[in-house]
Amino acid sequence: MFHPLKGRPKNLDRTASPITIRVRTEPLVGTGVHDVFFNRGVASSQAYSRKFRNRSPDDQPTEAKQREARKWLSRDLGEALLRFIDGTPSGDTLFGCFYEFRWRPAADALKAALDRGVKVKLIVDAKVNATTDSKGVFHPSFPREDNLAMIAGAGIASSAVTLREAKAGDIQHNKFMVRLAGAARTPVEVWTGSTNLSDGGIHGQTNVGHWVRDAGVAASFAAYWTLLSGDPGAKAGDDTATKRRRNAEHREAVEALGEVPATILAIASGVTTVFSPRRGLSVLGLYADLVDQAKQHAAVTLAFGISKAFKERMADNTPQSAIAFFLLEKEDKANPNSTQPFVAINASQNCYKAWGSYLKEPLYQWTKETNARALELNRHVSYVHSKFLLMDPLSGDPIVVTGSANFSAASTNDNDENMLVIRGDLRVADIYFTEFNRLFNHYYFGRSPRRRSAGWPRRAAAARHRPIRLPKRTCSSARTMRGSRSTSRASSARSGSRCSPG
Repeated sequence: MFHPLKGRPKNLDRTASPITIRVRTEPLVGTGVHDVFFNRGVASSQAYSRKFRNRSPDDQPTEAKQREARKWLSRDLGEALLRFIDGTPSGDTLFGCFYEFRWRPAADALKAALDRGVKVKLIVDAKVNATTDSKGVFHPSFPREDNLAMIAGAGIASSAVTLREAKAGDIQHNKFMVRLAGAARTPVEVWTGSTNLSDGGIHGQTNVGHWVRDAGVAASFAAYWTLLSGDPGAKAGDDTATKRRRNAEHREAVEALGEVPATILAIASGVTTVFSPRRGLSVLGLYADLVDQAKQHAAVTLAFGISKAFKERMADNTPQSAIAFFLLEKEDKANPNSTQPFVAINASQNCYKAWGSYLKEPLYQWTKETNARALELNRHVSYVHSKFLLMDPLSGDPIVVTGSANFSAASTNDNDENMLVIRGDLRVADIYFTEFNRLFNHYYFGRSPRRRSAGWPRRAAAARHRPIRLPKRTCSSARTMRGSRSTSRASSARSGSRCSPG
């Protein structure tokens, strides 16, 4: 119900009749090619403080309140992941490939799938990387020990699990599942994204799960899974020459899985899969080009800082360049221990940044907040863990990049990673852009005002209001007026707007 107001602020006229607005939303899980699920990602918020008193879900006073806190934080991400597993019928096959395998509901769901006749085959990171720090404190291999404990605790047979132990200095960073139908093992659909199977992955840091129903995409992921199931790469005890040879062979085998576009123009409509590790940084350069060469605007989430590839391309931009937004885990600032010069990008390049933060003390009408680390949901990344990039999301030809890789050299050359490059899908771009706006505005607002990019909001506002020509799509609100887009726009509301952090 919308109540129109007229007049001046000091003398408002409320006599106009209310207007009823009907909104038709999508179901939680559809039948099309893509379904996208974001968790709340804002434990550091006024809403969590009001609803749950800044206490962790485990510290809520009743079991009902504990469930309510987790449901609020998950916002259907965990439920959708479990639905992917639970919907796999007897006789089908599930290939899973995980960095962290530490969320008991998922482990139990996979065990139940095994028990009902699904052939479940898992690859988990099991790198031996235990260390003893300078204070003599021993740190066991992570996530190896946690993963093994979860597998044993859930009763999953060792025959269903491949331990990814080769290349101990790099990580098996994937978080995907592939369903293959029937005895013929026909690839059908994929679950992927940034979400680790952990309490913090579901309920803490920002994350996305992306469900793709496309046989070609599923076949690509199945081929990648099969390659990784052989635990390729350097083994413990290899000499230097053997390590180099085996790692090079692994990169070549990954590259042979499919051609990756070299330029933006070469990106095909639909979905392109990109797997790592691979040689060179051309793929990372392509991602940076998507931000630098945007015609209207670009947006990217970065859990581990802005890589050199992005900064090199953005450095020569001006306030007249397309506006670019960067959502970061931490503030982008000089590292006193680095030997490399710090390259700043800011309003001078029409770049604006927000990063994870929270109100440590009450401020005016706002109450004190907490964060995912204080709630003991996350140990490493507390705020922004999603990995997605948007080029011209409001145009008629949007490009979305999403998956497990952190847009870094290590995620390109060394780690096991997967990404989707989705071109021309207006609905998918709607959902991701709505979520980006929700999170960027949440972290930009008020939480680190002294460190905002110089020139905001004057320059950003000027950039936003410059006349631009869009094919049929002029702004996010305009999409609600296009009948053919009403359902997809409503899906954006499901994923973002109704879940305002408060």
